Amino acid sequence: MEVKSEVTIKFSGSLPTATPLQNKKVAIELTDQNGIVFTAQVNAKSWRKAETSASEFADWAGAVSGKLGQRTENGFEIVDAGIQLFEKKAKEVKVDVGATISEAGVSS
Repeated sequence: MEVKSEVTIKFSGSLPTATPLQNKKVAIELTDQNGIVFTAQVNAKSWRKAETSASEFADWAGAVSGKLGQRTENGFEIVDAGIQLFEKKAKEVKVDVGATISEAGVSS
């Protein structure tokens, strides 16, 4: 049997704190609602792209994904991690055409 463990940590509101590392990587740390700390090293170029997106998007959500790594003192490592930000679009309000017609007093 072959098993893969992949995780996606979702976040919004602000970017996690990043610490520059050697080898063109940036270390980031995310703490979930249960206090579990996920640490990841992402490519510095991907991090800069995420920072740019965060400043350009009015409302956004982000995700760090990769393989579940070793257990740490407070949580887990995310190995081969990547980061991505997505713009949140305002949901369109759907108008119920039938209700609108009957409210206007139009009958068939």
